[in-house]
Amino acid sequence: MWSFPDRGSWATHSGKYRGNWSPYIPRNLILRYSKPGDWVLDQFLGSGTTLVEAKLLNRNAVGVDINPQAISISEENLQFKCETISKMRIQQGNATNLDFIKDGKIEFICMHPPYANIIKYSKDIAGDISLLTIEEFLCEMGKVISESYRVLKKGNMCAVMIGDIRRRGKVVPLGFQVMNIFLKQGFSSKEIIIKEQHNCRSTNFWEKQNNEFLLLAHEYIFVFQK
Repeated sequence: MWSFPDRGSWATHSGKYRGNWSPYIPRNLILRYSKPGDWVLDQFLGSGTTLVEAKLLNRNAVGVDINPQAISISEENLQFKCETISKMRIQQGNATNLDFIKDGKIEFICMHPPYANIIKYSKDIAGDISLLTIEEFLCEMGKVISESYRVLKKGNMCAVMIGDIRRRGKVVPLGFQVMNIFLKQGFSSKEIIIKEQHNCRSTNFWEKQNNEFLLLAHEYIFVFQK
């Protein structure tokens, strides 16, 4: 189990971008599953948290996002000086199609996709999986994971953080549904980490309601090996 009550505010990190993950998570994953000079990939760039950590830890990195706003924010967040000499590449594009990356080029994948449409990151961007129903989301994640398998070097690791969601008071085990897609694509399961959830914006609202269900207070970090 991992728990990081402190959000993390070094370098250019902040919690302003809704749904971004604590930098402690990619930092720990990058340190454990890659080495300096390796190429790290994040197909759901967001505000650039993974790439900021890759730069600080002297890893080369590729960040992909379909949303031009995320691209702009990430480019700004990477404009800081440090002693490393890593290469950073930011690409606007769809995580289901990474044709600009050669087979087996990436040494480590570190991703935090949307949890279906629980947070909508755009209004009408074609290909934005945060606008999809659960069924549509899982279908598109199959394509994302297929590309992840293609670009990852054999024997190396892919880490993904994802949580479950509720629909009409019932738990949808989105995390395990995504895990099953990874396994069907040929990945093997290396680790399952339970990450305690802190500072969720909706917690205060739900705590005031007369709920007949427990609040979801955890997410999963799955680590797979090709």
